[in-house]
Amino acid sequence: MLAVTVVFQVKKKSVEEFRKAILKHSKNSLKKERGCTRFDVCFDDDRPQLVFLFEVYKDEAAFERHRKTKHYEAFRELAAPMLDNSAVETWTLQSA
Repeated sequence: MLAVTVVFQVKKKSVEEFRKAILKHSKNSLKKERGCTRFDVCFDDDRPQLVFLFEVYKDEAAFERHRKTKHYEAFRELAAPMLDNSAVETWTLQSA
């Protein structure tokens, strides 16, 4: 299993619009992609401009398919002008 973490730094004026967009993207990913098994979106009320994602994919190929979907491309296009920065990391998920 592949875990993906993302931290978005959202422009102050775009926080509410970005939150709506990322929640829609999360739902689309879980609904439309069999290889996406988890897509958590985390907000911090003390730091509203930061958004943290924790995603889990069946494997690296499923993550690559995710990045080629229409809903991913639509989200990226919509979100790009709302962001100051983003950081993506991938991890091998281990079970206890």
